Amino acid sequence: MDYLTAFPRPQRRTTLCDAALVPERSGADEFRPISQVNFQNFLLVAPILLFSMVAHEYAHGYAAKRQGDDTADRLGRLTWNPIVHIDLFMTILLPLMTWFGGGFIFGGAKPVPVDPSKYRDLRRGDIIVSLAGVASNMVLAVLLTAIIVPLGLLGRAVPVLQESCAILQQTFILGVFFNLLLALFNLIPIPPLDGSHVLKYLLPPSWAIRYQQIGRYGLLIFIVLLTFGRPVLLAWLQPVYAMARFAQQLVFPYIIPSQLLS
Repeated sequence: MDYLTAFPRPQRRTTLCDAALVPERSGADEFRPISQVNFQNFLLVAPILLFSMVAHEYAHGYAAKRQGDDTADRLGRLTWNPIVHIDLFMTILLPLMTWFGGGFIFGGAKPVPVDPSKYRDLRRGDIIVSLAGVASNMVLAVLLTAIIVPLGLLGRAVPVLQESCAILQQTFILGVFFNLLLALFNLIPIPPLDGSHVLKYLLPPSWAIRYQQIGRYGLLIFIVLLTFGRPVLLAWLQPVYAMARFAQQLVFPYIIPSQLLS
């Protein structure tokens, strides 16, 4: 199971919209977060959130096929069609409940089925397939950052497209943040997240078996962490904020302020 969640920054209540940034000068080049928890901002978040999760799951299935396992392909899960990756509770209901009820978002896509016994090399295949999702989100973060620049140039060159380009830029800024978040969050070494599939090979065999059994309680563990362990999670996710700020600084001169989202 691959989860996506957003956590608050220290000292303030934060939502997923912390990644939706509008350029604002305040002595230095900074971004002002859109912090309202409302349906408009949820609609801004939802498409890029869903696309990022689909890319993550597709990467798992594609990597598995390259390693010799065609299970996802045979079951129709090796596709970019988001419908087949949607789980009613994890992808729709849970994100809505946490967004409007808790000021953050938590959810996941339906995991792509894989059969590790079909990998040509079990250890190598398991690690590659597990890290493929993380790699896909890192690549997406870079691509989305790059696309923000021509959107800014287009919006300034064609005034009638300015607002549309500004909204797309805000969506892609969200996309950069969420894909970095997906990558780092899924590296947390708690089963069944991707990071656990790497860590288990560093443990003695008897420990690895018990370690993997924790996965049956994975969702409960994450809910407990979100409720009581946010400082630990924030510490783990600090690179996300650092990389997102760096990306924002790179594209800041090209950002167009949006009148609808301000």
